[in-house]
Amino acid sequence: MTAVILAGGKGTRMSGLFPDIPKPLIPVCGKSVLLRQTEALAANGIKKIIIVTGYLSEKIERDVSLCKKKNADISFFTEKTPLGTAGALFKLELNDDFLLLGGDLIFDVSFEKMLAFHKNNNALATLFSHPNSHPADSALIKADEQGRITDFIPKENREGYFQNLCNAGIQIISPELLRLFRCDGKADLDADILRPAVKTGRIFSYKSSEYVRDMGTPERYAAVSKDVERGLVSQRNLNNKQKAVFLDRDGTINVFNGFITSPGQLSLIPGAAQAIKKINSLGYLAVVITNQPVIARGDITESELKNIHNRLETLLGEEGAYLDGIFYCPHHPDSGFIGERTRLKIKCECRKPAPGLILRAAREFNIDLSQSYMAGDSRRDIFAAQNAGCTPVFIGDDLPENSPKNALLFGSLKEFADSL
Repeated sequence: MTAVILAGGKGTRMSGLFPDIPKPLIPVCGKSVLLRQTEALAANGIKKIIIVTGYLSEKIERDVSLCKKKNADISFFTEKTPLGTAGALFKLELNDDFLLLGGDLIFDVSFEKMLAFHKNNNALATLFSHPNSHPADSALIKADEQGRITDFIPKENREGYFQNLCNAGIQIISPELLRLFRCDGKADLDADILRPAVKTGRIFSYKSSEYVRDMGTPERYAAVSKDVERGLVSQRNLNNKQKAVFLDRDGTINVFNGFITSPGQLSLIPGAAQAIKKINSLGYLAVVITNQPVIARGDITESELKNIHNRLETLLGEEGAYLDGIFYCPHHPDSGFIGERTRLKIKCECRKPAPGLILRAAREFNIDLSQSYMAGDSRRDIFAAQNAGCTPVFIGDDLPENSPKNALLFGSLKEFADSL
């Protein structure tokens, strides 16, 4: 597969730190962004690379010798006038699915998994997507349970609650998509191609917890440099075992308010967002594991539960925290409720204290359960942890009777996160 790197921007926000250096050549812990990208691509077997240049193109071409040390087949397309984020694609004669990425990204991704997802869905485009710590100033993606994108939500004039799901700036694109939108000049990938193509039903979101971040501002550059230094970038590749903090929802993250059946009933426990932000920063996955018998009882639909979780993600995002996943059990073993959904009134392996949801998340994220925790405020949580093989963390005043011997006790989620 060919990779196309968009490296033509001026990088004006970084000019104060690195004047007269194009963004792809800015050093991050001693290596240029371009060299790091080339190494990450080569690790995935992607060595045919086209670099689209514009501003200070001669400097980028002069530094390409660094990349050739990795035996990469590198060529250049220089824009005589700026062509936006998609204009050059129509001039490159790309005949097979290709990888497209921004020239300011630091990443370590298993592209084999992403490509398999792309092929299995017969996608015109697959966008690498993830939650981030600043969803309020990011355009968001709206996708269904299969990952099919149904809308793009701009950051301007946004109302309501949305899943914290952002386009990270890496895409796999089929040439078939370009044939639908012929262009001879400047074009914007999002506005002119991806958004109009949503109606085809073949634009997909590939959600992953792997590391992809831009270093295009001084603040983000500092954060990315710190992550590189402590090995977080490579660790988050899903070919490596991950560590996680599994989190109960009600009474652990949000105030316990009985059965929550509408978004307005959900409010965060003071300090919970800061705790999850700390968990994020330490390289743990933050994964919610929650029993939601309100589905089986007929109190709300799964779509309504999604709206509640969108509020949860919105409130956390406002404080710079995010969740890597939310897993819920819709079942309940007891019958006799008016309006109940009989197909869900079963004994299952996913309702805590059964470990089913934790084990499912561990498979999806390649989690090492022995290095992970499950934090919650009920007996069900700590015994689910024990049954799954991770460390139980009880949030409360005293450990419940007959608790697992390795159970930890903390007065709040924040106290626990501060102890990590």
